[in-house]
Amino acid sequence: MSVSLKSRWASGEVTLGAWCMIPEALSAEALARNGFDWVLVDMQHGCMDYETALAMIRAIDLTPAIPIVRVPWNDPGIIGRVLDAGALGVVIPMIQTAEDARRAVEACLYPPAGRRSFGPVRVGMRDGPRYFAEANGRVAVIPMIETAEALASVEEIASVPGVDALFVGPFDLSVALGLPPGDNDGQPAFDEAIARVSAAARNAGVATAVLSNARIAPLRISQGFQMISVTTDIAALTAATRADLDAVRIKK
Repeated sequence: MSVSLKSRWASGEVTLGAWCMIPEALSAEALARNGFDWVLVDMQHGCMDYETALAMIRAIDLTPAIPIVRVPWNDPGIIGRVLDAGALGVVIPMIQTAEDARRAVEACLYPPAGRRSFGPVRVGMRDGPRYFAEANGRVAVIPMIETAEALASVEEIASVPGVDALFVGPFDLSVALGLPPGDNDGQPAFDEAIARVSAAARNAGVATAVLSNARIAPLRISQGFQMISVTTDIAALTAATRADLDAVRIKK
């Protein structure tokens, strides 16, 4: 059984991951076999439904990478289903308040820490009868900080028992700050937001996480982020095929 992300963050490790937008188990497995610490299945903005997400989690399970899912919304029904499918971390979008974060924790954890319903059909086959006793200690609860409301409440959100990391969504957060979507490092409002999230997480003893890329990731590491995506399947496929095509065209 793999060491949980929570344990790795607690020991100070930086974990690097890949992001799946394409609804395909084979591409998820291909990414996961490249040595990433975790691979995320994006059910919010990605193109997959639940059945495909299940197949992608199973494909990631063939590798050492840890399967993570970003759910479409803070809904206990879909959160419970992706956990039952085998996700070992859940990224929850559009968290606005500490109460939103509490609801996310309740959906992710079994009683007495939460209200998750017991029925781990698929993950029970993977992990066996020990799953119930170990799940709360292994599943990472990761609310997103990506709105002005969330930023205003970030200290309270970080302090909610059961929250394991704060995930900065740089695109939506930038839009909320009146900036174009993207990494806006060097813009005071963006830099201040990153610093505030990092400080809130550090003071609460939780990790920070972020959607990133190979160019920005070293900066995020220096800022103390411990869960950093360095590529997406679409970006990697586009860059590699474009580079191959350009290389051949140059030699014609």
